[in-house]
Amino acid sequence: MKNALILGAGMVAKPMIDYLLDSDEIQVTSATRTVSKAEKIIQGRKNASIVQLMADDDRELEKLVSKSDIVVSLLPYTYHVKIARFCLTHRKHLVTTSYVSREMKDLDKDALHAGILILNEIGLDPGIDHMSAMRVINNVHQRGGKITAFRSYCGGIPAPENNNNPWGYKFSWSPRGVLMAGRNDAKYLKKGDIVQINGKDLFKHNWPIEIAGMQLETYPNRDSLPYIELYGIPEATTMFRGTLRYPGWSHTMAVVSQLNLLKETPVIDGVLISYKTIFHKIANLNSGVDIKQHISRLAEGAKKDKIISKFEWLGLFSEKIWERGRITPIDFLSTIMQEKLRYESEELDMIVLYHDFQAEFADRVERITSTLIDKGIVNSDSAMSRTVSLPAAIAVKLIMEGKIAEKGVRIPVDKEIYHPVLDELGRLGIVCEEKTEVIS
Repeated sequence: MKNALILGAGMVAKPMIDYLLDSDEIQVTSATRTVSKAEKIIQGRKNASIVQLMADDDRELEKLVSKSDIVVSLLPYTYHVKIARFCLTHRKHLVTTSYVSREMKDLDKDALHAGILILNEIGLDPGIDHMSAMRVINNVHQRGGKITAFRSYCGGIPAPENNNNPWGYKFSWSPRGVLMAGRNDAKYLKKGDIVQINGKDLFKHNWPIEIAGMQLETYPNRDSLPYIELYGIPEATTMFRGTLRYPGWSHTMAVVSQLNLLKETPVIDGVLISYKTIFHKIANLNSGVDIKQHISRLAEGAKKDKIISKFEWLGLFSEKIWERGRITPIDFLSTIMQEKLRYESEELDMIVLYHDFQAEFADRVERITSTLIDKGIVNSDSAMSRTVSLPAAIAVKLIMEGKIAEKGVRIPVDKEIYHPVLDELGRLGIVCEEKTEVIS
């Protein structure tokens, strides 16, 4: 029996642990700071154990790595390189769902020398997006075609029947992570021209899109240009990766950014201060200035009243007292949002992943789309937790069975990885529906 060490028992851990424990050949060790979270997941099942671990306890962490056959890090990405170094020392495979950092890439030669696989970006986005894209791209290339345009969109949003708050959004993963992503610079290729966007202007670049009959909106997601080389499509003159939300999110978040609510510099160090006072301080306004009028000037247009009502609904104009001490704007906002924009027990989230390709052949032009829509399960797993953790769990099992033999620092863009992972996801009901039409 082989041992999988799962570091972290947060919002996406349950489907992974459940999947691995379905095998009689895998022992799961859940190492987490909060043991009660792991206990709720494991519920006394055989082939499972729980260890309390503080992520900064390097001695205990290395000890646990040394006793495992494969390690999965669901901890914040800042811990991944340290964990990878322990895996190198003890020749243990590592799987993460996070983007590959430059420091992680630099470990490629060491991983090859140690004979281990450090597989990253094997979640949803990044993860299923890579794998479903590569399946289409390789099929087009095998048929003698070229990918001249590729647009990819992904978002985790409330299911339409549970989209019932003014913001049109609820958190199925870290609120702080969502807000931090709103500060990213972006870059993409449009008909041969590079479009660059400064992080402070990110939400000003948005447009509507219809997917499976749903009216959504999209805005750029980070730097799309590296994916031209990564996906092996140098022929592409359009390459875009976007985030999906319900209409109105981008306009509101543009105002959030202008109000300094995404910054990390502490504003007030104290307690017993009202939300309204804190909001004034963050927006850099004197107490006598009417903040609603200020927001109205920033918002402009017909939507300004809706935006003001969204802030009011959050409670940012209230006299409610903040009791958590030291405050940064992004933590102030994420704490409030986590409380207000949450899923109730029977409410469902939804994942939408949509690829739109233009493929040119000698005698025709095809439009190929790949669509994944997955909803959470009532009183069980969210769509976000399933689509993030199950690809990683499947990869863990395949590595243990010797069905993935790659070594080094990798992401799932090779057939050896993405074919069996996508096939197993399909068996579990997570399916990317592909459609092709000749447009010329």
